[in-house]
Amino acid sequence: MFYIYVLESKKDKRYYIGFTIDLKKRFKEHILGKVKATFYRRPLGLVYYECYKNRKIAQKRERQLKSGKAHIALVKRLRGG
Repeated sequence: MFYIYVLESKKDKRYYIGFTIDLKKRFKEHILGKVKATFYRRPLGLVYYECYKNRKIAQKRERQLKSGKAHIALVKRLRGG
């Protein structure tokens, strides 16, 4: 399975969107500070994820969520608006 996930920084309240094939392992790496992109933004919480069987579709969805209308809709949904 392929996962798109969203982490929220409890430090700055901003979101990080990522892609992985092992969600539990990747989240643990974020929590332990092993991911350069989120190291300084810890602590982090997993606030959203999607699961796909097809890698290309998952990666396309990740790109959508990182920009444009899909990104705006995602942030609005996560903030409860």
